[in-house]
Amino acid sequence: MKKARGIAIYGKGGIGKSTVVSNLAAAYSTDEKVMVIGCDPKADTTRTLVGRRIPTILDTIRKNKNASAEDVLFSGYGNVICVESGGPEPGVGCAGRGVIVAMSLLERIGIFEEDLGIIIYDVLGDVVCGGFAVPLREEYAEEVYIVTSGEYMALYAANNISKGIKKLKGRLGGIICNCRGIDREEEMVKEFAERIGSHVVGVIPRSELVQKSEINAQTVLEKFPESEQAQTYRQLAASILNNQKFVVPEPLDVEQFETFFHQFN
Repeated sequence: MKKARGIAIYGKGGIGKSTVVSNLAAAYSTDEKVMVIGCDPKADTTRTLVGRRIPTILDTIRKNKNASAEDVLFSGYGNVICVESGGPEPGVGCAGRGVIVAMSLLERIGIFEEDLGIIIYDVLGDVVCGGFAVPLREEYAEEVYIVTSGEYMALYAANNISKGIKKLKGRLGGIICNCRGIDREEEMVKEFAERIGSHVVGVIPRSELVQKSEINAQTVLEKFPESEQAQTYRQLAASILNNQKFVVPEPLDVEQFETFFHQFN
C-alpha cells in the first residue's frame, strides 16, 4: 500500500492556515482520498469542510478513554476525513499536548494504515513547543509549507518556524503568501522566501468570498466553485502537488530580520 503524502501547513495564529488547508483539501478531494488533521487548539480547521465544529480528540477521550474511529473521525465536503486534536481548557495545561495525544490515538486506531492519498496537518504558530513539532519530529509529514502575509509578526513567526524546520532537518516546500493588502506585500514575501533559501509556492489574494464562505461554514470551493478565488486555491494545490523544490531553510538572525523588514517600510 502506498504511503499517504503528508503535508504540514504552519504559520502564525490567525494568518489563514485553516482557510488554506480546508480549501486545499477540497481541491485534492476530486482525485484523492484526503484526511485533514487540525493541530490547532482552536479546533476550527475542519469547520468549513464539515459545516460545523466537530468534537475534538481531547474532549472525546476525557469522556471515553477507549474512543474509537467513529468517535473522532468525521466526513466532510468531498468525503474528506476530518479530525481535530483540540486543546486543554483555557489557562490549564499545554496546548501542544493535544497534538501528542491525538497522534497517539490515531496510531492506535490504525488510521495511518488506511488507503489515504494525502494527509494535511494544520499546525499553529511555530515549532517552539514540542507538541506542535510532532508532525515533523515524528515524520508524519514529509514536507512543510509556511503561510504568511507581509505583516511584521506573520513574517517573524515564519522565520521562527524556519528555525524549527532547520533544527528538525525538515523539508520546506515553500512559502504561501496570504495577502492582507500590505504595500509591496508580494515583493516582500518573495524576498523573504529567497533569503531563507526557499520560494513562494502560491499567492492568495484578499477576497470577501473567503469571509462569505466561512459565514456559511463552507470552503470557497464549495460555496463559490466557479470563482477566481476558488481557482487560486486549485492552482496552489497543483503547485504543491507538483513541487520539486525542497530545502532545509537558512533562517535570518534577529538583526538580519529587522534589516530585511525595515527596507520595505
